[in-house]
Amino acid sequence: GKNLIGSFHQPDCVWADLDLLNSLPAREFSAGMAEVVKYGMLADRGLFEQLLDSSVALCPSSPALPELIHRCCSIKAKIVQQDEREMCGLQGGRALLNLGHTFGHAIEKVAGYGTYLHGEAVAIGLVCAFRLSQFLGKCTKHSESDILNLLTSYNLPCLLKEPVKLADLNLAMYADKKVKRGVLRFVVMEEIGDAYCIEGVQSDLVDRVWTSVGAIA
Repeated sequence: GKNLIGSFHQPDCVWADLDLLNSLPAREFSAGMAEVVKYGMLADRGLFEQLLDSSVALCPSSPALPELIHRCCSIKAKIVQQDEREMCGLQGGRALLNLGHTFGHAIEKVAGYGTYLHGEAVAIGLVCAFRLSQFLGKCTKHSESDILNLLTSYNLPCLLKEPVKLADLNLAMYADKKVKRGVLRFVVMEEIGDAYCIEGVQSDLVDRVWTSVGAIA
């Protein structure tokens, strides 16, 4: 039932209590970092490279974390301000915040909620979104190893834990909120830090993406 009911009410302020992060299990913190990686991939190559250049994976007490959280919040606020109700269509707008989520939500649904934390499913979804971008002739092969290494450094999955069927995953994607008039839209990248929306992707390319992360026919 995720995302079936939407509401729009912008906050007067955002309170980010970093002390709360110390109360989280390590797995939950890592799942949250998948969303930080997402922001770098969709709109801030510098943020992505900063994460990549860190000698060790960040933890709740890392001095660099507050600034990174602020950058992520700023990216989201800017995008939402420009497209509060996700009306921009293929121009991107708020839909860009769903990079990796079309695949990730399908993984959560088919595998069964609880099999993956949301951020873990998104991590695999980010790999899928990057692979689809590559199959469309975008991004570079060098960037793939950067993404895989970065996600792995936070103990995030880049492959499905157990194989699931292509048909089930593809069907689940059509429950995505970005489906318009029965046509599935994807968020892909021209390059790291430069995301855009696309529709009309050939089904064989989507199948290749799913197969690359462990799905079966």
